[in-house]
Amino acid sequence: MTQQLPISGTDPNALLDESVAAGFLSISPRTLRNWRTRGNGPKFVKISARCIRYRMRDLLAWSDKRTRRSTSDLGIFT
Repeated sequence: MTQQLPISGTDPNALLDESVAAGFLSISPRTLRNWRTRGNGPKFVKISARCIRYRMRDLLAWSDKRTRRSTSDLGIFT
């Protein structure tokens, strides 16, 4: 179950846990974990071996890079 995140007024530097970040992106926490392992997901903060957090600004930047105008617009994934 993903947590609800009140988007308006959220600090862009706020550290979000995995379930909140996944909820924001409308994906499962497992998908976010897989992306993190492969290195193709949003940037994250590794607090400790078991504590991963995501900054709101990094989630927004990552999703903005994937915005396309059409299905033929391949863009550049970095």
